[in-house]
Amino acid sequence: MVENVIWPAYLDAGCSRTEGRRVPRRVAVPEPTVDEIARAAGQVGYDTVIEREKTYPREHAARGRVLVKDADDDGKSDLLQAVAAYVAALRE
Repeated sequence: MVENVIWPAYLDAGCSRTEGRRVPRRVAVPEPTVDEIARAAGQVGYDTVIEREKTYPREHAARGRVLVKDADDDGKSDLLQAVAAYVAALRE
């Protein structure tokens, strides 16, 4: 079983690439939460686990992280872009 980690910074439009954003700015969303990320990953079809107490190494505040299980069939970049698109759709 492969677990991919998604930190909110990966999808955050307010972060630069050097601060941790891993999707294009046009796909990124402002200040995504772990709840939104987990819900979006569930919509894509993955099981998730939220770890709220974790802190991304490039940040000082704990925003948590989401573990996405069994996501080894797609590339991580594709997974992140799909999740970011669903988070944006959930906000509409």
